[in-house]
Amino acid sequence: MRTLNCIVVMLIAFVTGDKALAQVTANSTVLKPQQTVYSKKHIGEKNPIPYANVREADVMWSKRVWRVINLKEKFNLPLYYPTAPIKDRKSLFDVLKDGALKDSTVTCFSPADDEFQIPLSKSEVEALLIQWDSAMIDNPENPGEQINVKVKNEITSEDITKYWIKEDWFFDKQRSVMDVRILGILVVTAKKTESGEIVGDKPLFWVYFPEIRPVLANNEVYMRHNDAERRSFDDIFWKRMFSSYIIKESNVYDRYIMDYAMGMDGLLEAEKIKEEIFEFEHDFWHY
Repeated sequence: MRTLNCIVVMLIAFVTGDKALAQVTANSTVLKPQQTVYSKKHIGEKNPIPYANVREADVMWSKRVWRVINLKEKFNLPLYYPTAPIKDRKSLFDVLKDGALKDSTVTCFSPADDEFQIPLSKSEVEALLIQWDSAMIDNPENPGEQINVKVKNEITSEDITKYWIKEDWFFDKQRSVMDVRILGILVVTAKKTESGEIVGDKPLFWVYFPEIRPVLANNEVYMRHNDAERRSFDDIFWKRMFSSYIIKESNVYDRYIMDYAMGMDGLLEAEKIKEEIFEFEHDFWHY
């Protein structure tokens, strides 16, 4: 009798266990591989920091300058890499290109228009980035015969060499600070001959910086010392975390520094303009 009771109890436990196991299996979900130990939401949901309101009457002094960010400089590599998009990061060029061609969140302007008056259509942007050339190759169906085919040459992040920045420096007496506002960014690639020799720079398009700030704020940049403290592209420009040099200031001739000073003289002239901006702010204060 005792043996029979034990058998009944074991059967009940076995049936109950099977039902519980089936219930757990039915309610369970397949875990997807995750790239980090936590869900990263901060950058993707981040909004750009709003600018402080500036009244015309409070601006005592202002100076417009144009700068060049050389992507070959080590300090600027976070803007250049990765040359191909990866899981959690894209280069600045890929962010702008995807915003212009895929998401329609970025408006591109003519490379000759730093006043942002000549917008480019999507097809015009594609024509700037994608070119079709002809090349002679062996005919796979008839070895020894040469045929003419079209070859697609697309400008990628790896081809981008520089960014130009147009910005305004001004002194706001209401807040008693020297401040700066970036107005636009020009994407520049290398100009090459048919043999592949680099012979200069080729401007591609301008973007209006205040418009693209939300896009920049939702794309993160590699930080060298801490992966958990990734910043966005908007943070990089807000905090001035890039290396650059001045190529032009507002002047009566509307000319660049290279038009009247070359080589070392041009570099010294750029440093002179930079120093004048610093000294102007410093001279406001008396101790």
